[in-house]
Amino acid sequence: MYAITIREPGDPDVLEWTEIADPRPGPGEVLLDVAASAVNRADLLQRQGHYPPPPGASETIGLECSGTIAELGADVEGWNIGDEVCALLAGGGYAQKVVVPAGQLLPVPGEVDLIAAAGLPEVACTVWANVVMHAKLTEGEVLLVHGGAGGIGTHAIQVGKALGATVVVTAGSAERLESCRQLGADLTINYKEEDFVEVLRKETGGADVILDNMGASYLGRNVDALKSDGRLVIIGMQGGVKGELNVGAMLGKRAEVFAAGLRFRPLDQKAAIVADVRERLWPLVSEGAVKPIVGQVIPMSEAASAHRAMEEGSVFGKILLTATS
Repeated sequence: MYAITIREPGDPDVLEWTEIADPRPGPGEVLLDVAASAVNRADLLQRQGHYPPPPGASETIGLECSGTIAELGADVEGWNIGDEVCALLAGGGYAQKVVVPAGQLLPVPGEVDLIAAAGLPEVACTVWANVVMHAKLTEGEVLLVHGGAGGIGTHAIQVGKALGATVVVTAGSAERLESCRQLGADLTINYKEEDFVEVLRKETGGADVILDNMGASYLGRNVDALKSDGRLVIIGMQGGVKGELNVGAMLGKRAEVFAAGLRFRPLDQKAAIVADVRERLWPLVSEGAVKPIVGQVIPMSEAASAHRAMEEGSVFGKILLTATS
């Protein structure tokens, strides 16, 4: 099969479409013929040498994919050869074939086509695990989503609205903010021109839940933006890894700060998240209340151009990579 390999850590040009050995499924695993994968910011970090895969995971980039089941490993139940699925991966998505633990498979939902489904597993599991399962966002609460125009952000807007929350987003241009409003965002903030803490306090009194991809640089301001009993969930480090936390402010608000990745969770935790997504989120996707937002589709062999597009921040929603020969 062909897959994207990394010649050496570096810029997008180090990505190469290369022939490698086919993977084989072990017990509890399935082999997929990949239709498409999707680009996530973690992929850029791995390409640069900053985010190696978990022990035992594929060295190939790619945290999600869609495709057709080609082979079942021992002890796999509930799936059949030929089933169209999408999958949460610890690695291996930028390839024509990939092995997946059966507990990380999801059926392609509703009217979603097989290619578009490749952009669902990572964002769906990330948003659902953090905003719903952990932070327990409920109807009537205020959800603040940083980076509303990206893959995570566009999905979180829709999930928040489907659950009856007031959704506030930050983004860096009028065009991207308008696209967020068209997805359902109730309040949009241009972080280059406005202080999101001041705007949020004025318009909503603060946030009950904040989904943050920035990390250190937003830490203090995010705590300031929380309401009493607010929950800050950090899922990224685009703004650095070390920040100062005002414990006094947290105590006064009874606030919670929670940081969690998805890739390094144990298999049983991932399977539990996937099962909850299938039970509670997939019906919303099937009925069209939550949709995959696809900004660009590029052949997998041209993954370097997809990485450049993500680095430029020019795409609204997900960038998909279609598997090619």
